Amino acid sequence: MSDKKKFKIEYEINSSPKILYSFLSEPNGLAQWFADDVNIKDQIYTFSWDDEKQNAKLLGMKENKFVRFRWMDDDPQSYFEMEIIQDELTNDVALGITDFATEENINERTLIWNNQIAYLISVLGA
Repeated sequence: MSDKKKFKIEYEINSSPKILYSFLSEPNGLAQWFADDVNIKDQIYTFSWDDEKQNAKLLGMKENKFVRFRWMDDDPQSYFEMEIIQDELTNDVALGITDFATEENINERTLIWNNQIAYLISVLGA
């Protein structure tokens, strides 16, 4: 059993769900903010940063709603999910992140997500 705990973060994003979804699900969209390069083969996404590569299996996706991945070298119970949340009354869009980390690493992982999402927002011009 993993000692990792699930944590969630939510970010307000001024973007349409359709545009945001392409940045969460498509290799060229992910390569603009999440990694230096992204390739996909048979539901396995290869994310590259400098000289490091990491593979993630696509666990599920729903158009304009969410994308869920699991790092191949991580606990099988762990995953990370990027969910598009749209308020029915105001149509405001938020991006919900679900991730897993050990208790002592949650703050560090949150900071990483904060930086990545800030970069995504700048790329979107949102």
